[in-house]
Amino acid sequence: MIRLSANLGFLWADRPLPDAIHAAKAAGFEAVECHWPYGEDAAAVARALRDTGLPMLGLNTAKGRPGEFGLSALPGRKSEARDAIEQAFDYGAAIGAGAVHVMAGVPGKAPGAMAIFHDNLIAACDLAARHAMTVLIEPLNARDVPGYLHVTVEAAAAIVRAVARPELKIMFDCYHQQIMGGDLLRRFEAHLGAIGHVQFASVPWRREPDEGEVAYDRLLPLLREAGWTGFFGAEYKPRGETDLGLGWIEDFRRR
Repeated sequence: MIRLSANLGFLWADRPLPDAIHAAKAAGFEAVECHWPYGEDAAAVARALRDTGLPMLGLNTAKGRPGEFGLSALPGRKSEARDAIEQAFDYGAAIGAGAVHVMAGVPGKAPGAMAIFHDNLIAACDLAARHAMTVLIEPLNARDVPGYLHVTVEAAAAIVRAVARPELKIMFDCYHQQIMGGDLLRRFEAHLGAIGHVQFASVPWRREPDEGEVAYDRLLPLLREAGWTGFFGAEYKPRGETDLGLGWIEDFRRR
């Protein structure tokens, strides 16, 4: 069975987060995840999760200033990066989230960026161990986010090996990795042991998964057969109202 998570950073994004959680439940999703929920009352979010029985899989650290896409690899921003990591784990613990995606940022050619990222990831892993949570890193494609620190699953895997902490895993986003080389099944299989979450959206438009160049109705069952037992996060930008574009779900359920 394909288990689907709704990414509420994009789906029902026009609603308060507690309302979006209820909408995801009504649509048949088995879990939810989000981007930056910090303006939402954590108690109300936790209550919506309890009422629906949906797990909150994860959330992101703050993006920083416009265009930065994270702080944790930026020279001279250690204090802000650590504050963002602590904020994410505090909020995540309050709502029962399973993971924090630590966003690296766009350091350009700044020297030492990777070492800075490693250092901040170790601090994040310490917090994750304390809260029984996971740290995720996500390679973002170079077309959408030029200059991001890591853009391929192979680069993310090298970071995981270097940091060498059991709390650290990779967010394998099929949308980003299709753009950065394709061959999704084989690359997923090669890194399965280091993967902590999977996301998907159509390529190249990042819309519903019933269009574009990747046949997700066939790919997701293959990822499951390869050994993935977790959720698949639907992280796409709806063509219109979220509810009007959910016909793909029943199609995927039959796989």
